[in-house]
Amino acid sequence: MTVKVLDSPPNLGSLYSKALLGGVRPGRDGDALPGTEYVREGVTIAPAHLADYNRVCGFRLSDELPVTYPHILAFPLQMALMTEGDFPFPLLGMVHVANRITQHRPVRLDEKFTLRVRAENLRPHEKGRQFDVVSEVLPVGEDSPVWTDVSTYLRRGGGSGDGSGGGADGGKQLTPPVPNAVWRVPADIGRKYAEASGDRNPIHLHALSAKAFGFPSAIAHGMWSKAHALAAFEGRLPSAFTVDVRFKLPILLPAKVAFTSWRTDDGLAFELWNARKPKPHLSGSIVTL
Repeated sequence: MTVKVLDSPPNLGSLYSKALLGGVRPGRDGDALPGTEYVREGVTIAPAHLADYNRVCGFRLSDELPVTYPHILAFPLQMALMTEGDFPFPLLGMVHVANRITQHRPVRLDEKFTLRVRAENLRPHEKGRQFDVVSEVLPVGEDSPVWTDVSTYLRRGGGSGDGSGGGADGGKQLTPPVPNAVWRVPADIGRKYAEASGDRNPIHLHALSAKAFGFPSAIAHGMWSKAHALAAFEGRLPSAFTVDVRFKLPILLPAKVAFTSWRTDDGLAFELWNARKPKPHLSGSIVTL
């Protein structure tokens, strides 16, 4: 493993330019992930930035980070990793199919920590190939991660056809779904989340830019939908848990979505559905450690 230590977060503007160039460069489908780990030490939290994120996602203000917040701190390192010339796939066109976050204890606003990001576990998928980008948070003075994020991406094409997918469904589905709440998702939620997260993928920002990539309108970020669903559980989440989500159909903006949750033997399960049609956008589970 080659370790690249960064003094500051990578510039996302330049990384998006690299992603665009990488999408048109031929011969970008390899068979091995790079043995590189990106590391950023001495990371601290800007309270104003955290407050902006909490407002966009629906979390209350607190001195403990929402379990999804470190993901956006790791996002620039993830982008740097996946836009390097030795990465086997172009970033454009990859699909974020699943995300699993394990929190061993809450991360506090006043903590200083190290971020680590690497890619691993390239494997077949029924629609192509999939791999994991693993991000970790290690507070100063601690040797083991207190927070781990595994984002599973799909590179379409040449699939195995064996029905193997990524991610985990959140327990037994309720059929038909009985919503606990119905949410109206505004047309500009993609732009608001982009400001808070730095994820300015054009499919989330405007209808015109989304249409260039084959979507009829802008779509909500998957990690916003996961965060917004978890905000509905505030006050009921344990200190240590794993939240595992599979992203299904995109949320076309503006939208009306139905939130459904229920208890399982080892925790909770939840789903987001199209409120007008019984089609799932997201399914997830919360398991207490």
